[in-house]
Amino acid sequence: MVSKHKNRWLRRWLVVIIFWAVPVAIVAVNEIREEMAYNNVDLDRALTTWNFTDAQRAAGAPARCHGKPDEAQAAGCPADVLAANAPRQQEARDEYSVRRATLFAYLWHAFVGYWIVPAITLFAIGALIGVIRRVLRRPPVKSPANNG
Repeated sequence: MVSKHKNRWLRRWLVVIIFWAVPVAIVAVNEIREEMAYNNVDLDRALTTWNFTDAQRAAGAPARCHGKPDEAQAAGCPADVLAANAPRQQEARDEYSVRRATLFAYLWHAFVGYWIVPAITLFAIGALIGVIRRVLRRPPVKSPANNG
């Protein structure tokens, strides 16, 4: 009869932890989608916005410099406009990379805090309760002086 219920708490712990992973995953996926959508729009805005000097405006550069840098170059955007806007656009790409790395670091910490730590805590509590129950279940030791 003992083997029928052996490690029942372990199976229950696994079920709880697996079901707890579902809301944690849902929150993580939603956070990634929302934050990356914002970051993509911000990056796209930075790459498709062009700054011109008065001389470049007078030369008609805004008509040829539109879209992302590759599109602008293909449309005949002057090299001096491309060069003037390149550092700002590179900063935008670098900022995007930093934001992405920060998001994934944040999500890793959230995963550890909201899934790993509760799993370990519940496992430790279950193991402690199991040890206490096993200690209390043992039959009392009979002393040899009481025999006979």
